[in-house]
Amino acid sequence: MNERRPRVAILAVGLFTRVSAKTAIGALRYAPYRVVAIIDPDRAGTDAAAHVGVGAGVPVVATVAEAVGHGADTILIGTASAGGRIADRYRPFLGEALRRGIEVWNGLHERVLDDPALAEAARAGGARVRELREPPKDLPIGGHRSPRAGASVVLTVGTDAAVGKMTASLEIAAALRRAGETAAFVATGQTGIAIAGKGISVDAVVADFIAGATEQMVCEVADEADWVIVEGQGSLTHPGFSGVTMGLLHGAAPDIMVLCHDAARHVMKGYDAEGLPLRSLRECVAIYEDAAAWRHRPERPRARVAAVALNTALLDAAAARAAVERAAAETGLPAADPIREGAAGADRLARALIDARRGAAVTR
Repeated sequence: MNERRPRVAILAVGLFTRVSAKTAIGALRYAPYRVVAIIDPDRAGTDAAAHVGVGAGVPVVATVAEAVGHGADTILIGTASAGGRIADRYRPFLGEALRRGIEVWNGLHERVLDDPALAEAARAGGARVRELREPPKDLPIGGHRSPRAGASVVLTVGTDAAVGKMTASLEIAAALRRAGETAAFVATGQTGIAIAGKGISVDAVVADFIAGATEQMVCEVADEADWVIVEGQGSLTHPGFSGVTMGLLHGAAPDIMVLCHDAARHVMKGYDAEGLPLRSLRECVAIYEDAAAWRHRPERPRARVAAVALNTALLDAAAARAAVERAAAETGLPAADPIREGAAGADRLARALIDARRGAAVTR
């Protein structure tokens, strides 16, 4: 992160919704810098919270010029796209921002400066582009380092992709700090990096080095914190994203895991046409504990799933309560929605981790 405190406008042209603006929502909820505007001509003249439930008081505007008028000096691309390409509709907005000298943060796989027109705009405006998914060079192979003794590594894992692993990680880290613990968040995706200011987007790392990149980050922050909360990615059961999940699991070598689940989802993300069902919570607990054991450190107890973090955003209040109760009954583990239940839910998850570290019995 730059030493200056940026004033960020989030680019979400035509896509500023709960479903499609994951990066925007994360930044609005957790970023340490000020978000001054959302750029989406389709929703201009409204308030951000009306569309995504967070960001009250942040205006939605139609143009880059309006965002600059609100003080923006940085543009963050706030949505994802199939294949990670920059949407054609975004390019004129990015070109204008770069010609104005405004810094651009890009979390997509396609690099901004690979577009000749955008590269020329950046040269003309002297603008900087920060590629959030650009991995560092010379990453190590995993399996050769262990974190400091006394540090507990927690990995959020999922029943599917995009179920709230980053959100759960940040909420748990905050809850541990409220409990008087030292906790560090390890960002492994573009949104987490945009929030934390550092990290490695493991889905952009060559497969052989995903575990090594994760291990490196974990060991570095474990020198400063007793709890290392690693943001999970994908799912071991997802046909498209399981590879990055496995590398992350082996590199983190967690002591404890938190299973994350979207309670409204029954079919694997991106496989609606095939009707590929999600595995049950109980099955996922067993799958992750078995896979974690493949990189077991003999000096430590085997990694266990200690809690279930639910995303109930698409359910009404009664259905959400029932989903939390079912998850706890099915797994025999503490369950909570750390967003809907607020601090009480996150604190319940953190307490489960503290109890697990102390060796409290885990029932199934």
